[in-house]
Amino acid sequence: MAVARAGRVLIISGIIALAAGSAPLLVVDHGPERVVPIALAIAGGGRTAEWPGGAIPYVWGGGHGDDAGPSLGTCEGYSGSVRPCPAATTRGLDCSGLVRWVYRLAFDRDVLGGGTTDDHVRRLRRVPTAAARPGDLVFFGKVRKRTVRTHHVGIYIGGGMMINALRTGTTIRTDPVTVLPDLAGYYRYEG
Repeated sequence: MAVARAGRVLIISGIIALAAGSAPLLVVDHGPERVVPIALAIAGGGRTAEWPGGAIPYVWGGGHGDDAGPSLGTCEGYSGSVRPCPAATTRGLDCSGLVRWVYRLAFDRDVLGGGTTDDHVRRLRRVPTAAARPGDLVFFGKVRKRTVRTHHVGIYIGGGMMINALRTGTTIRTDPVTVLPDLAGYYRYEG
């Protein structure tokens, strides 16, 4: 990852982060090679037009508004262990909301669109595990020819690691892809 400083501007592999207090402002140069640097910056608490900086909490249903990015969640369908459900009063992202937002920032448009992990996996092409590369999406659950039942997605960053919004009570973070036992595969956007 190339890093250069020019005064208050930090350039990381084509992403320009403008220092503003402790949370840099992300100004994105667009394309697929930007997925991982953007995801790393967000996991690191980077500030964007949609987020003031700092850790972003997991929120059931967060990131599913008309526009991609952190939002209030919903308690509809919530089955998490934290009670009462905090989603309707917490701004943040769930797993599919995170990947939707990162891809929107990377590609300069909402390429994944709204929906769940099932909706997103259908818009992508599966790649063999050995061919997975940083920026691909890692899905969990079951994907078969006629049925798709996924429940989680993360952004593969290489070395068996992913950035994801895992569950209520956590923030956007880096985990091994083995954090969940039912890896469904790696998928790539080719728009």
